[in-house]
Amino acid sequence: QVQLVESGGGLVQAGGSLRLSCVTSGILFRIHAMGWYRQAPGKERDLVARITPNGNTNYADSVKGRFTISRDNAKNTVYLQMNSLKPEDAAVYYCKPESVTFMNYWGKGTLVTVSS
Repeated sequence: QVQLVESGGGLVQAGGSLRLSCVTSGILFRIHAMGWYRQAPGKERDLVARITPNGNTNYADSVKGRFTISRDNAKNTVYLQMNSLKPEDAAVYYCKPESVTFMNYWGKGTLVTVSS
């Protein structure tokens, strides 16, 4: 059974930092690229950052230089370090294996709120 459990969200002031975690189970984590997505109220769910099995990363332009995605294959976990947070970063954040096999699998997400 595939499980994606995100955590680490919360309320932070603009300019602050948060570190999100996503623990996975039921997948062969080390062979999959992983993505972090976010969805703000009334908006579509967008890809924020992606990391390949060997650690190559790419980011949405809006978060480049502020967010860092990383992974620990031994812990089946992917992280998102978010620095210099802005009010427009507020959203529910989700992780997901980047594979068509898991296209319909989503966790409950973790809520990030940024106060100005």
